[in-house]
Order: sequence, then structure tokens, then C-alpha cells
Amino acid sequence: MENARGRFGICICNDDCDDLELLKVYQILSDDTANQKGYVRVVDGSGEDYLYPQNFFVVLELPQAAEQRLLSIVKP
Repeated sequence: MENARGRFGICICNDDCDDLELLKVYQILSDDTANQKGYVRVVDGSGEDYLYPQNFFVVLELPQAAEQRLLSIVKP
């Protein structure tokens, strides 16, 4: 999950995580330190960003236009 800036992932596991919904798309924020430790920084259902195991998500490879549209929806 390197270079996940402005990217999105779909949740495929939510073990013991009330703020994650299976098959929901979440914004992934860049965090090299977290990535090196096997985690990814995600804006979850609480609206805040938290660290979750990388294997909870599959990174979506989206066309730039789709990614920009999603970013415009999630940012105020």
C-alpha cells in the first residue's frame, strides 16, 4: 500500500472494528511509517483517520477523474 495518497480502498475485513463496514469504500491517507508496520491510515465511519491492518483493505486502482470525484465528495 505504498504511495496511497489520495487513494481509496474497499474494506474486506472488519474484525472487532465497529467503524468499518464490509465492502464499503474508504479514503486511504498517506502514512509511510504506518505502511512499514503493516498498517494503513483510513478515514473511517467516525469521520476521523485511524490505523487499521493493511489486510483489511484492497486498494482500488481508479481513473484519475473517478478519484478526483471521490475526493470532492469526502472533503468539505
